[in-house]
Amino acid sequence: MSQGRMVNVGDVELWTEEFGDPAHPPLLLVMGSMSQGVVWPEELVGRLAAGGRRVIRYDHRDTGRSTTVDFDAHPYTWADVKADVLGVLDAYGIDAAHIVGHSAGGLLGQWIAAEQPERVLTLTVIGSSPLGGREGQVLMRALMGQEQPPGSLPPPAPEFVEFFAKAAVNPPPADRRAQIDFQIELARVLHGTALPFDEDEQRRIEERLHDRAADPAAVANHQRAGARDSEFEPVGILDRVLAPTLVIEGTHEPVKPGHGALIAAAIPGAEFLMIEGMGHTLPPQVHRQLAEAVLAHTAG
Repeated sequence: MSQGRMVNVGDVELWTEEFGDPAHPPLLLVMGSMSQGVVWPEELVGRLAAGGRRVIRYDHRDTGRSTTVDFDAHPYTWADVKADVLGVLDAYGIDAAHIVGHSAGGLLGQWIAAEQPERVLTLTVIGSSPLGGREGQVLMRALMGQEQPPGSLPPPAPEFVEFFAKAAVNPPPADRRAQIDFQIELARVLHGTALPFDEDEQRRIEERLHDRAADPAAVANHQRAGARDSEFEPVGILDRVLAPTLVIEGTHEPVKPGHGALIAAAIPGAEFLMIEGMGHTLPPQVHRQLAEAVLAHTAG
């Protein structure tokens, strides 16, 4: 049984959902950029709650049912998105939680764990890049066909670069059906090539995500926030992370291949887990292994 709830964080209202016994240790799920909280799969969330965790997931600002912002009138930065994470914990009266972040959610988790260690019981980072690695710049150079300078993070897989290179020269999808079709094809690329891709199930997911969004186009504000944020991704602070850290990467990660090992190397005592066949998404085939790993890491 889940409980949906809107919470006020600063000048925005965020949709949140809680699973499990409120007396159990709190575990906050932080999804990636431009992604709704319900992208965390129901089965995975259920396994975590059944394993004795109080699980909370939420929609970032400008996604899902949370506040959509007039970015020109009220611009924000990723420092504000980071503050939203802590605001959700505050709204639930939680001083410290197990934080599990996927993709850009993993960056936010690293940032909080480095700067406010008292708020993080443990940190789990899935399919993410090391804080301070300027992953966005690496992606932009790859899309423009530019050579990566020495010391850069490993670039995305060619199929990921090809997908967005084609998208950049085509008109944006204009209606609901076209937008959902685009998201399905993106999900196919993010899924990777090792595990079967269920197009029918993905269509059901994308239809739900599209229809529950207050404004599906508002997610683009996350990119605008990242572009104007001089504070985002502070460099050289991962050695300050005190929380026990688990870093997870799929063997077929197409967006941030090899980045997980770099995170684990930068955080003292971090553990690193590769999941066979997983790409950048969280498909049903890996839910059990993911849940078992997170539950073991957050035990005690």
